[in-house]
Amino acid sequence: MESKVVDENEEGPVVPMRVDRFGFVKQEHGPTEGLARSRSAFEYQRDERRIRKWRKMIGVGGSDWKQYVRRKPHVVKRRIRKGIPDCLRGLLWQLISGSRDLLLLNPGVYEQLVIYETSASELDIIRDISRTFPSHVFFQQRHGPGQRSLYNVLKAYSVFDRDVGYVQGMGFVAGLLLLYMSEEDAFWLLVALLKGAVHTPMEGMYLVGLPLVQQYLFQFDHLVKEHMPKLGEHFAQEMINPSMYASQWFITVFSYSFPFHLALRIWDVFLFEGVKVVFKVGLALLKYCHDDLVKLPFEKLIHALRNFPEDAMNPDILLPMAFSIKVSKSLVELKQEYEQQRLKPPESPVKQ
Repeated sequence: MESKVVDENEEGPVVPMRVDRFGFVKQEHGPTEGLARSRSAFEYQRDERRIRKWRKMIGVGGSDWKQYVRRKPHVVKRRIRKGIPDCLRGLLWQLISGSRDLLLLNPGVYEQLVIYETSASELDIIRDISRTFPSHVFFQQRHGPGQRSLYNVLKAYSVFDRDVGYVQGMGFVAGLLLLYMSEEDAFWLLVALLKGAVHTPMEGMYLVGLPLVQQYLFQFDHLVKEHMPKLGEHFAQEMINPSMYASQWFITVFSYSFPFHLALRIWDVFLFEGVKVVFKVGLALLKYCHDDLVKLPFEKLIHALRNFPEDAMNPDILLPMAFSIKVSKSLVELKQEYEQQRLKPPESPVKQ
């Protein structure tokens, strides 16, 4: 029997990567949520009906969107909370955020920023590019199309707003947007978010000292004590504060370390309702895990707050719980309290 001579230089068979339905490389023993699977005829028909409803609501290219929102805001809010169909997400995010209007009002600006301007943050951006969604096929290739697009968007923003420049957490926000739209569209949505085209500007989360993050953490700390006094007391005893676990929730709007299918559903609502949904989801997570968290000592608490169980990450369970939590009034009062504390002059030491 003739033996086959093996050429050491010959490439072996290419093993195709297993990816989930969003494009992330599947971990062999990881969670199964998001994996592609065959849909039943019922599921397919249900999804098709949803998509038709959404298309009718927004019109061709989004032409009817503003009118529909004015006429039926409660219908829009309810449908967004149920989740935007993935095939329409990119367009809807642009319409909801107001970024489509910014793009149309500023033709050629993005190209100018990318091609003709230089940024003091270029080396920092290059250093961080490979850390953004490293398990997604779009961003995996070094200097590939995904990494180039991410670099272009971040560089363009750092030039557009030199006060903010570039901060590491911005990469996850820009990366998430690039999975659903072009570079130029992603850039203008980033502008809409940071400059506050519809909601409170986010730029304070990325300025030196992260002033808006500090305010949000102050508010969140008090909300935990208000809604879950027992857990708030336990956190105080164990010297746990939100800066130890919640900063990235605000800086990246849950896109950094949370399951992608959950992050998308949060982003749908965040773009329409604003930052209050970040507080609501954070409180819902703590509420869901409350009975376990109140028993844990410091080290185990820190680990638990950075590694929530898989069942807590189900958007169909977590988000309805989040929507039931009322925070708007408290957020206004806590913002005023925070600003008053910052304006207070430091107390002078009492002379003996």
